[in-house]
Amino acid sequence: MQVSTAFGQFQTIVNADPSSVAEARRRRNLFRDALQPLRDVVSVIPSGSLARATQLDPIHDVDLLVEFVPAEHPEWGSPGGSADDALTYLAGQVMRTLGATSGTVANEVRLTSKRNHVVKCFLDDPEAEDPFAVEVAVALRQSDGSLLLPERYNSRWITADPEYLISQVAGRQQTWSDFVPLVRVLKWWRTNSAGLDMKSLAMEVLALRCLPVQNTRAAALAQFFTAAATEVMYGVFDPAGHCGEIQPDLDRDATRSKLLEAAELANEALDAETAQDADKAVALWTQLFGAEFPQPSGQQSAAKPASAVAATLIAPRRRIRDIPQG
Repeated sequence: MQVSTAFGQFQTIVNADPSSVAEARRRRNLFRDALQPLRDVVSVIPSGSLARATQLDPIHDVDLLVEFVPAEHPEWGSPGGSADDALTYLAGQVMRTLGATSGTVANEVRLTSKRNHVVKCFLDDPEAEDPFAVEVAVALRQSDGSLLLPERYNSRWITADPEYLISQVAGRQQTWSDFVPLVRVLKWWRTNSAGLDMKSLAMEVLALRCLPVQNTRAAALAQFFTAAATEVMYGVFDPAGHCGEIQPDLDRDATRSKLLEAAELANEALDAETAQDADKAVALWTQLFGAEFPQPSGQQSAAKPASAVAATLIAPRRRIRDIPQG
């Protein structure tokens, strides 16, 4: 098996199921169609990994920003209770238009819950394990194009620019069609192979800084692991420059160690491929990513069951949210 063929097959394992992506988009668009026509709304802006096409399975939530007309809410944007008031108002509009029993547009939202920056809108049973939710934030556009978002726990508003990251990722993807698929591969490696307690957004921003474009997937990954092992020690910061370090509690030493291990294997795999030993190269990539990466020709029976690898490598993790940077 050629390395490019193996990566092509592995990508289908990494990618979210197309039906799950379609349903997530349908639910996201339902909110857009319900909230966009309101007289005090400027626009409804997709955000988060689904907007960047970097999502992985399972998709438990999608993110939206609702940009309001500042003149309609002159009290918003000031320190104090307006952050909580804005989220309360948005929660009310969601239930009025999409509430399960009396929504004027559709009947899909069972419950809303105010969080620090967003209103979490449950479309599935909130008591179910990992119910699907749409997380909607209030936003006010500032003169420099950035957004003000409420931070109710601190009774204030903060500046963020998630549209910047969306545009940067889209630009890289336009330059090289493998960029976004490889970001998904790196996010998959982070959890399923390396077992890192690392924010999804931190890995995406690290990829934006260290993953080269216009290269083969194997060569690009080898360069990424090598460069990221150094870069991560400086910290991973909001690329728009507003929200500071994305994950201040990231164990940089542990992350660097995993990146260096991956870099060594990736570079050995490149050497094997250069020497036209495709089976050895594929075997090394399998060692890096685990048993779900395709096996070298004739060695499928020796593959370690994926469940066994997962039990060995995946450390207990908490769910980490990306709002407001992403």
